[in-house]
Amino acid sequence: MDNNGLLWSTRWPAPAKLNLMLRIVGQRPDGYHLLQTVFQFVELCDWITFHPDASGRVSLKNTLPDVAESEDLTVRAARLLKATTGCQEGVCIDVEKNLPMGGGLGGGSSDAATVLVVLNKLWDLQLSPGKLMELGLSLGADVPVFVFGHAAWAEGVGEEIQPITVPERWVVIIKPDCHVNTKEIFSAKELTRDSKSIKISDFTAGHHQNDCLDVVCQRYPSVKNALVDLSEFSDAKLTGTGACVFAQFDSEIKAVGAYQSLKTKWRVYVTKCVNESPLFSIMKLGGSLS
Repeated sequence: MDNNGLLWSTRWPAPAKLNLMLRIVGQRPDGYHLLQTVFQFVELCDWITFHPDASGRVSLKNTLPDVAESEDLTVRAARLLKATTGCQEGVCIDVEKNLPMGGGLGGGSSDAATVLVVLNKLWDLQLSPGKLMELGLSLGADVPVFVFGHAAWAEGVGEEIQPITVPERWVVIIKPDCHVNTKEIFSAKELTRDSKSIKISDFTAGHHQNDCLDVVCQRYPSVKNALVDLSEFSDAKLTGTGACVFAQFDSEIKAVGAYQSLKTKWRVYVTKCVNESPLFSIMKLGGSLS
């Protein structure tokens, strides 16, 4: 099989992310909040396969419940690439969905980023990473960091990104049985919007607060309960606005032990944090993993 055929036959990962810290340091006149956050990837992934379509059409093999095909972020990403470059190619996108929806793990944004990065290669569009990040931002605030492909310190509304290296620890993630409405949380009157800006060195020294935590716990009791249960094993945190909560561990044995204790009560995952996106790890190998 030639390299192009190999690339088309590859299953491409779309990893989840965690927000290891989230500070709200201000608000713009247009209402957007100014943030400081740290993103790190985990090895828990959706998987996407691409099938060429000679008709030039962009389609999904399987649509998500209650999401029209035209509104799906993967379809929108592929069509945005075509509209931006004039590309006449078509594709059928097959998504194996493993990441929980509405949990704050960035699954939809990650799927869109994988479409942008991989189709840029498969269609030989030769758009720069910066241009792909710009396109990604028009699809959602979290898409650029997945296109960036490395653990990152992010500021502004999330678009000012620079790489950061943090310990790659084991992690247990709980998905409570609720969907947190991000707009509701950021509209809450009691939300802290004036946290002091910090530097990366402050984060490294242990400043890991999430300014959304109290508001989310007040409005979503199941998130608070998940934090309480998980905190029995390690320091439990909220990722973004949730609903997912997570705790990191120094060893796989400790993480698996917590997972085993929690799995009868909660929807829970055990995985590993990584600084390089699994998508880019496979890209470096030429798409040779499937």
